[in-house]
Amino acid sequence: MEDKNPGNTVSKKSTPVINIPKGIAWVVFSSFGFACMSMCVRAAGDVPFMQKALFRNMIAFVIAGTSLVTAGLKDRSVYKVPRPAVKYLVLRCTLGCLGIFGNFYAIGYMNISDASMLNKMSPFFTILASFIILGEKPNWLSILSLVTAFTGSLFIIKPTFFFTDPSQCFPAIVGFIGGFGAGFAFACIRKMKTYNVNSKMIITIFSLFSCLLCIPNLILHYYPMTWQQTAWLIGAGVSAACGQFGITNAYFNAPSSKISVYEYSNVVFSALLGFIAFGQIPDFYSVIGYVMIIGIAVVVFVVNSREDRKLPRMGGAAERSTADGKAVEDDAR
Repeated sequence: MEDKNPGNTVSKKSTPVINIPKGIAWVVFSSFGFACMSMCVRAAGDVPFMQKALFRNMIAFVIAGTSLVTAGLKDRSVYKVPRPAVKYLVLRCTLGCLGIFGNFYAIGYMNISDASMLNKMSPFFTILASFIILGEKPNWLSILSLVTAFTGSLFIIKPTFFFTDPSQCFPAIVGFIGGFGAGFAFACIRKMKTYNVNSKMIITIFSLFSCLLCIPNLILHYYPMTWQQTAWLIGAGVSAACGQFGITNAYFNAPSSKISVYEYSNVVFSALLGFIAFGQIPDFYSVIGYVMIIGIAVVVFVVNSREDRKLPRMGGAAERSTADGKAVEDDAR
């Protein structure tokens, strides 16, 4: 039975059962889904990135909208957005679009594994955004992780190319900005949770907003597509939906502190699919960047897990209070 509080989808009448192996399996499934999305977006060829994003967002809107309407039939309070939360909803939509557009643009010009890794910068940017938007002061580990991840991203971006061959550097910078947008969008989601805005409402409004933002470009710069390109973009939307379904189920079965690090399997899948489909091989500097970013993510994961063991158990619902937010975070990609 669903809780009537729109900001809390975990029932108060039952204690959810934690299943970490199942949670890990769903995370890996989700990562593969998002990697397939990246491959499909790249395979669609020269279609403008905003036209590609429209396909992805339309499918997301249909799925999220159906879920919202279904929930609304039982409890109309899921549609409620308090006035103070509106500005954060608008900011979430704007920055979330920046995240998706940046990622899709980068996928079109870079190795999809590089683009995926730059998008994986978003959790580190959330640390900065949480300080600005939520007033959460970062600890020494958070600062270290942010600096290390940023340094690792420079190995992927290779800023020296900006002076020798800007065409090689610009897509990476756009992808990096996309990760920045996604990270700040997640902080806005967390802020809206303090106003009890329902996650289904957030996803639906964001998907609609992003579709509307893409339509003017589609009208002015429509790119005629072959049936193969259309099929690839439908595949991208379906793959993204599978990724979202997987991440939702993952954080329903296990707490973020136990499984979040496995999201980086997305980079491995992206590298494999990039090699199989396009013959892409990450260069030496990109691999160094991967090691730095994934390495610091593993360190944070281990430290957080140890700290969690020291805390008194507060019940299944409290242990997984991040589930809803993490599920929505992934939609910012």
